Amino acid sequence: MPELPEVETSGRGIAPHCINQQISQLIIREKKLRWPVESSMARKVNGQTIHNISRRGKYLLLEIDIGYLMIHLGMSGSLRVVDDNRPVEKHDHIDICLANQKIIRYNDPRRFGSFILNKQGLTHPLLAKLGVEPLTDDFDANYLFSICKSRKVAIKPLIMNSHVVVGVGNIYAQESLFRAGIHPKRPANKVSKARIERLVEEIKLVLAEAIEAGGSSLKDFTAADGKPGYFQHNFLVYGREGEPCPSCQKPLKQKQIGQRTTVYCGTCQR
Repeated sequence: MPELPEVETSGRGIAPHCINQQISQLIIREKKLRWPVESSMARKVNGQTIHNISRRGKYLLLEIDIGYLMIHLGMSGSLRVVDDNRPVEKHDHIDICLANQKIIRYNDPRRFGSFILNKQGLTHPLLAKLGVEPLTDDFDANYLFSICKSRKVAIKPLIMNSHVVVGVGNIYAQESLFRAGIHPKRPANKVSKARIERLVEEIKLVLAEAIEAGGSSLKDFTAADGKPGYFQHNFLVYGREGEPCPSCQKPLKQKQIGQRTTVYCGTCQR
């Protein structure tokens, strides 16, 4: 599943090709995504100019005159920048055709993404209750500790809760907790302020490194220019059950925590 770094990479990848460009046509080949695509969307956005691209959580927001085209990549979605003569392939569901003869093409084999015309901005129901962005100053040790001290839930599902902080998905939660030396099942209210400070720092570093590396391609995702991300080569624990811990060399363990597979070191993480 594309996580925050992959979504950020997609936004950065398409931005040079579409900012300040007029939408000449929106082609919708498949309306049955996670939520049905609005039938009148093509008519409403034709002729609109894309002024900016931003991200909120895992949603990309393409700012146009009347609001935003709000895109979620779902489980397997991706955006590509292609020439307007590029043949359509299987699962190419939506094209944003631009006046510069480029197309922002949305491909989604599982059709669990979404394409929404958002006229409400950050007050839209899908955005309004999202937690803080992890790469901003709003996400700091004081903020996270204030939440943790009253929660008995395990620390891993808490930092994956999008109402607390957005974009810390399964991969990046595992990597951050390992770097911070915190056991993923430790109750949030049993993590000290000093260790929370370390965790916040590692979350920011892991996400920033993943964005710099172009996102983690894994099975489905490649960036807007078609080049895969390479952060997966930097994984210290994710997907490495039974392999030696990078720190102590003991075999890494795996268990289900919050219904998500989690790899960790039983010695280095406490």
